[in-house]
Amino acid sequence: MSIQTPCVQVCEIDTALAVCRGCGRTLQEIGNWVRYSPSERLRIMRELPARQAQGTAERK
Repeated sequence: MSIQTPCVQVCEIDTALAVCRGCGRTLQEIGNWVRYSPSERLRIMRELPARQAQGTAERK
């Protein structure tokens, strides 16, 4: 059984926001990803588009 992940193989941490620029997860979320339940991973993945949009806006 594979674990769904938002990883896009672009691993670069935005130090101002403390999130990965590729997937939008925090370092804690990345490190704990395999321990999260499927529902917790889904909740986080639903939050990622807003995080990434915020990061894009702040870098402009």
